[in-house]
Amino acid sequence: MGTINYMGGQLLRGTKNYIQGVYVGKDNSMRYIYADNAATTAVSESVIAAMMPYFREEYGNPSSVYHLGRNAGSAVENARAKIAEVMGCLPKEIYFTSGGTESDNLAIKGAARLKARQGKRHIITTVFEHPAVLKSCKALENEGFFVTYLPVDERGIVTVEQVSKAVCGDTALVTVMYVNNEIGTIQPIEEIAEVCREKGILFHTDAVQAVGNIPINLHETAQMLSCSGHKLHAPKGIGFLYLSTGVEIQPVISGGGQERGIRSGTPNVPAIVGLAQAVEDSCKNIPEKTARLTAVRDRIIRGILENTKGSCLNGDSRLRVCNNINISFPGVSGEMLLLLLDKMGICASSGSACAAGSLDPSHVLLAMGRSREMAKGSLRLTVGEDITDEEADYIVKSVVKAVS
Repeated sequence: MGTINYMGGQLLRGTKNYIQGVYVGKDNSMRYIYADNAATTAVSESVIAAMMPYFREEYGNPSSVYHLGRNAGSAVENARAKIAEVMGCLPKEIYFTSGGTESDNLAIKGAARLKARQGKRHIITTVFEHPAVLKSCKALENEGFFVTYLPVDERGIVTVEQVSKAVCGDTALVTVMYVNNEIGTIQPIEEIAEVCREKGILFHTDAVQAVGNIPINLHETAQMLSCSGHKLHAPKGIGFLYLSTGVEIQPVISGGGQERGIRSGTPNVPAIVGLAQAVEDSCKNIPEKTARLTAVRDRIIRGILENTKGSCLNGDSRLRVCNNINISFPGVSGEMLLLLLDKMGICASSGSACAAGSLDPSHVLLAMGRSREMAKGSLRLTVGEDITDEEADYIVKSVVKAVS
């Protein structure tokens, strides 16, 4: 068992991964549970093992012609092939990036700017997308594009009919996230993709919270899809963009022309190898993981709602990713709630990790019709795969106590 210092005590870390642990304080009584996996995840042992040779042994630049470079280049291409096999696409359709934000920017800006040459300057998205999508669309508005921001219902769902009605002759691109990062609602992505195919419109989805949680066959989904490694036990700073064969986009980063001219910059070989391992690991046995985590998720939701007055679940109770819990509490400060839970040994969040430090209420919850008070009093828990029923019950007990 490894140890790290935490809140004046020691955190004992298991040998499988670093998601769960026990806080050992002076009284030897407090638990430590990491329940913010939508923000980031610990790098798994299998990913670390896959990466290690490429730090000190096979450390060549993939563009170099000598053997160290060729070995590194082979590692990158093997990783590309592994991801393609798992995700149901061709290796040449996978482009490595620094993560979800860059993938979103590259897909949206790159596709829109190229479509503008054909006179198409209309983009369709939703009001509750990740900031990487919303701010990319805002930037394009400053370049003369017109953006339709579709509303969502009180469950946090956008419908296929909304997308279909919004499409016009000038539409260049539709971008709708697969799973909302705050409330965990699953959107009808395959149906939206089919509508876009029928109308000849490019479709992109931010699948950062979906890969590893929902079975995805890329050739049956969007023409462009974003993935971030640190959401599925790979390192931070690595991800990929899927571009279906035949889809052309304009590069956003200029340089040496790596990634077949789409994304310049020296490839991060260790991280790329780690990402491939993480994708393979996270996509194994998704149905079994979903069944178990859904039961734990519902156990936590039920326990909190039954024991906190006026609380309400944010997002649909069924069309929801298996590890997401988002609940609002009237008259409660989300920030103070997080600090109290931290003292009780629980790491959680009040929404998107990208909005950390912001005192503004969640734009996602406001878009669903929640009041500013309820939006400011929200709690997001995203549990890890190794959570136990005992830990779930401790979360419920701690949240109820903190809210009161």
